Amino acid sequence: MKYLIAFSLVLLLLPTSIAAQKKTFDLKEVYASPALYPQRVAALQWIPGTQQYSFIDNNQLLRSNLKGTDEVVMTLDQLNEYLKTKNLEASKRFLMMTWKSADRMEFFLNDSLYSIDLKAKTLSTVCYFPENADNITPNPAYTDYQAFTRDNNLYILRNNKEVAVTKESNTGIVSGQSISRNEFGIEGGIFWSPKGNLLAFYQKDETVVSEYPLVNIDARVATAEMVRYPMAGMPSESVMVWVYNPETEKNTLIDSKVEKEGYLTNLSWSPDEKYLYIQVLNRQQNHLKLNQFDAETGAFIKTLFEEKNQRYVEPENPIYFLNNQSNQFVYLSEADGFMHAYLYNTDGKLIQQLTKGPWMINEFLGFSDDNKQMFFTSTQESPLEKNFYVLDMKSLKIKRVTTIEGTHAVQLSSDKKYAIDRYSNMKGIAAEYVIWSVDQAKVLKTIKANVDPLKDYDLGEMTIDKLKAADGTDLYYRMIKPANFEAGKKYPVVVYVYGGPHAQLITNSWMAGSGYFLQYLAAKGYVVFTLDNRGSANRGNAFESGIHRQLGVLEMQDQMTGINFLKTLDFVDTNRIGVNGWSYGGFMTTSLMLNHPETFKVGVAGGPVIDWKYYEVMYGERYMDTPEENPEGYAANSTLAKVKNLKGQLMLIHGTMDATVVWQHSQLFLKECVNQQKNIDYFVYPGHEHNVRGKDRLHLELKIARYFDDYL
Repeated sequence: MKYLIAFSLVLLLLPTSIAAQKKTFDLKEVYASPALYPQRVAALQWIPGTQQYSFIDNNQLLRSNLKGTDEVVMTLDQLNEYLKTKNLEASKRFLMMTWKSADRMEFFLNDSLYSIDLKAKTLSTVCYFPENADNITPNPAYTDYQAFTRDNNLYILRNNKEVAVTKESNTGIVSGQSISRNEFGIEGGIFWSPKGNLLAFYQKDETVVSEYPLVNIDARVATAEMVRYPMAGMPSESVMVWVYNPETEKNTLIDSKVEKEGYLTNLSWSPDEKYLYIQVLNRQQNHLKLNQFDAETGAFIKTLFEEKNQRYVEPENPIYFLNNQSNQFVYLSEADGFMHAYLYNTDGKLIQQLTKGPWMINEFLGFSDDNKQMFFTSTQESPLEKNFYVLDMKSLKIKRVTTIEGTHAVQLSSDKKYAIDRYSNMKGIAAEYVIWSVDQAKVLKTIKANVDPLKDYDLGEMTIDKLKAADGTDLYYRMIKPANFEAGKKYPVVVYVYGGPHAQLITNSWMAGSGYFLQYLAAKGYVVFTLDNRGSANRGNAFESGIHRQLGVLEMQDQMTGINFLKTLDFVDTNRIGVNGWSYGGFMTTSLMLNHPETFKVGVAGGPVIDWKYYEVMYGERYMDTPEENPEGYAANSTLAKVKNLKGQLMLIHGTMDATVVWQHSQLFLKECVNQQKNIDYFVYPGHEHNVRGKDRLHLELKIARYFDDYL
């Protein structure tokens, strides 16, 4: 498969009268001009129980349907009239709202949740949240129940009365918050039952986890902000699940049967609210049990089934019950090597594998009302694309709905008959919003047509193609040639790398996933090359898990396959090859500079993992086991022992408040460089966490580009 496209880009030169001349693609202009970004439709959503949708445009809320024209639901002036009835300050922009029914919307403002009844034309206060309320989780059925956390405890609001669900004075015991450092698809710690009558929540005991100091320099005397950071092989948090009954105000502990420091992942309620289902994983992450528990008593009932893997099992999704059925559900698993759907009953019997093939389900989107169809997105057409599909639950035939190539993100209407789709591809579609008929698999309406913001710019020719790894595996790469490319000229190369699990840099999306910074480097005269090596996402379990216990080895082999390809190109200056990446990409950048010093002249590594024994338990042990279990792997892939190999120009960058890859990593590397009398460049971003965001991002990107300009 080969994708090839040239972007042309005409930028106005400084004198506006010389419009025909071009100027260098300028990152400052990108950051300053919204016009250079794809157009968006703000707050686009279906209205429940209807075939209408709404969005915000020009400071007003609009409503439309499949055929009709846009209708104004509310202007900013009308919204401010509603706010005035509660003595609230007028808003300068239309607020983000969520439809709760066809006639009622809710929105947060300051510390309160408000509701607008469009029929009655009234604004009411649903509830007021106390100061420092966090993790606010509305009840799906009762608007007078709202759960939230404050500090380390969990509370609910009932008719604006605050009730403490937990009362832990020990700050090392935390309730209602995300656990396991957001691994295993875990994004929160509060789980209302489907009918809203019960509340399940996570509680983690972190008292044995090391406290790690992050230094805050904002005070005159710098302070240490302590976070719990369990490093690989060290004591980790213990997790429990409780069920709270708001009527009786009683907490019930679930007898989770989890081993010490194991994981309770992907909690699911049965539709009848009688049972909890938890995917229980051991600390080694190679043995999963789907367990059923009595929600009223907390008692363990049974293990429905188990899943084992010699490398690791990584649950990422809850189970999905069929509509109005508490005895059948769909389970997503990579048990056959790819993420697929399996239909089970609550006796633990596998009824049927629903999907199969060398492709991955990306996202489960629900069932039709009669349970005859299942909706999902997947990579069935290509690992570079994400499309929307419908599965016939009886025949198991799969129909592709989004028949336009590219990367699609869809919202289904309440009746599952229509899908709002925002898609892009590398053939000039930056962002187009359309509505598909699910049954007919055709576009019924264009909400916002594509406008390519770079259509008048002269960017370099961009290619996506494949190379073969040493074992014959296909490896996708993206190459951007310099703007105003001249045949016969030799150009320097910047290799942009990530290389780790759960990430894919090359997609059939706008600019092929490259982003503005890489286009800027190409406009400055670099060949910009990226390869998704083994270990990266959306290619199946064998492709991703081959890196197990030896992080960096296969990844570097594959990256060098890309380098060997570059060396065959007559326009590449093989004496001027640089590499840049952040986080796992920072680890890869540093590793490539030290393991292949003869190849890479310049490197910029941001937030780099330097030695995996300083990384956290949940992610680190999945891929490396513990330092005690895998001492050879940890030693072989630590960059500290290879500092002596450094020859080229290397700059490390780190955020001082990084709680993901702690600052200690790059400081240890810096210390070893001093010990080895190796010259290295170093830069920190005070107050920034694991990445540099906001207005300082421009500073970061210009600094990286300048470093390549100076040394490459």
